[in-house]
Amino acid sequence: MAKSGATSDAATPRERYRAQVRTEIKQHAWEQIATAGASALSLNAIAKRMGVSGPALYRYFAGRDELITELIRDGYRSLADTLRTAAAEGADLSGLAHALRGWALEDPHRYFLLYGTPVPGYHAPDDTTAISAEIMATLLDACAALTSDASRETPFAAHLEKHRDWAGDHPAPPAALHLAMSFWTRMHGVLSLELAGHFTGMRFDPAQLFAAELDDLLRQRTA
Repeated sequence: MAKSGATSDAATPRERYRAQVRTEIKQHAWEQIATAGASALSLNAIAKRMGVSGPALYRYFAGRDELITELIRDGYRSLADTLRTAAAEGADLSGLAHALRGWALEDPHRYFLLYGTPVPGYHAPDDTTAISAEIMATLLDACAALTSDASRETPFAAHLEKHRDWAGDHPAPPAALHLAMSFWTRMHGVLSLELAGHFTGMRFDPAQLFAAELDDLLRQRTA
């Protein structure tokens, strides 16, 4: 499971070396997560795999939480870039849904680090929330394009109009807020069950379920 980070051509040799070591540490971290989950992440175990002492790695990451934060930032940035690129290429809300599913299937462990069970004892810093807000802004743009102030308003949409902190300063009308929230919960619901293997043995195509849920959502919310 390769995860890499870019280094600037203008960086000094020391800076490039530091970035390379941090990238190697993160690659080993992803391997640990794939094997035992994020809660078992250990800098000392990574150091052993790299053939260095535990304290040597603390020059690159202050501790487990800082490493997890870096992995989460990378994950959110990857998804934000994926959806923004899809939108720039003309994807509507349906297209964004399929881009989300493709991104999730590409690396389930990355998906679950962001949207799975929280790591015990870990609290993400505020800047990770800022990156996730970019993802929601892209979805709100797509939802606003499908709705308007005149769209059928639901009691929950009216509630969201008064509780829209999660939407930042996006000017989406209430109907778009409801559509975005419904999209987020329903699509992630199907994805989480699929990636966790709960459909295994049920002998149907999860892609078809995802598409059917998406079609039903769009039909209900944009009618």
